[in-house]
Amino acid sequence: MSETIPAFEGKRIILGVTGSIACYKAVDLASKLTQAGAHVDVIMTDAAQRFVTPLTFQAVTGRAVYTDLWQTESGGALPTHIAHVGLAEGASLFAIIPATADTIARLASGRADDLLAVTALAARCPLVIAPAMDGAMYAHPAVQANVASLVARGAVLVEPGFGRFASGLEGHGRLPEVPALIGALRAALGRSGALAGRVVIVTAGGTREPIDPVRYLTNRSSGKQGFALAQAAIDAGARVMLVSSARGLPVPYGATLMAVETAQEMQDAVLAGVHDVDVLIMAAAVADFRPRTVAENKIKKSELATDAPVLELERTEDILASVKAKRIAGHSPRVVVGFAAESQDLLHYAQDKMARKGVDLLVANDISAVDAGFDVETNRVILLRPDGTQVALPLMSKARVADEIIRRVAALLG
Repeated sequence: MSETIPAFEGKRIILGVTGSIACYKAVDLASKLTQAGAHVDVIMTDAAQRFVTPLTFQAVTGRAVYTDLWQTESGGALPTHIAHVGLAEGASLFAIIPATADTIARLASGRADDLLAVTALAARCPLVIAPAMDGAMYAHPAVQANVASLVARGAVLVEPGFGRFASGLEGHGRLPEVPALIGALRAALGRSGALAGRVVIVTAGGTREPIDPVRYLTNRSSGKQGFALAQAAIDAGARVMLVSSARGLPVPYGATLMAVETAQEMQDAVLAGVHDVDVLIMAAAVADFRPRTVAENKIKKSELATDAPVLELERTEDILASVKAKRIAGHSPRVVVGFAAESQDLLHYAQDKMARKGVDLLVANDISAVDAGFDVETNRVILLRPDGTQVALPLMSKARVADEIIRRVAALLG
């Protein structure tokens, strides 16, 4: 990771590691969380130490690893005989990854026979469990009942994926990959965030307007800023619907993706859901024009009388104008964020767009800059409000830009 993640910065996370072959993923997870800015305290069961040594986790976290409920000289930061109290106090999250069938059963029954189980009882922070076991074991009614019991008490379940096990069999029970685990932890931390209970629609990517079955008109938008906004909203606790024409980007964990292609499809998706949401963030680069007619078959160069076909264009739907009309009629959303990507007279065109579209916050960026905007990981934007307020953000990652925008959205919701 090139930079820390605000959702993890300064957070203390207890990582419980139990005896599964998937322990190797927990090592990578502990490393990534540490790089993201979290303070990771690892508790290992006896069985987990048969797969990975405590020294491995100590090396990637730079912190003591806790293994024994009874040992009084651990060399760690806390006396081991009361480590469960010290570890539990002030923790932001307790994640048990991987969680074996035995560990899940002991947690469900309230056992307190090792350091991990005792700490789980003492902790008052959110509990996340990520089961990892053979598919037949995970499907067993006893395991399912234990999982359901923990979820009913407030635990967050990271559903295992489908895959091949060490046994050679396939089924549901495989621990998700580290990016998905990190996404699940971000979502769990965001449950009490500034947008907790809010519903947000984010649009992303450049639309594709077909010319024929092969060709289309589009633009250079990658969708990265929109996806970063979806992730930032999830980090703040929101339920997010991501309406996107972008392809090849990892969908943030917890977001509901609605894949679209054209401006018409994007408008239909937005207008169908916008009456039930708190916030609409129109980060997509919606095409302004489309071919008036679409050829039924591929246009063949060899069959043209001239060097190239003539395309007659027409305007596409103005999604923000449609939303503005709904808001005037008294409908949701409460907050609308628009984007203006300009190559000249940035503030002039941005202020004009803000007035015409009736948005509450407008994000303006100069797409002529080589280090910001399209096709790069960074952005430099100006945030404008209808009251004349302007805030210029320096060059930063699109993830940081997204956090700044979501912070202001939360403030607008009040």
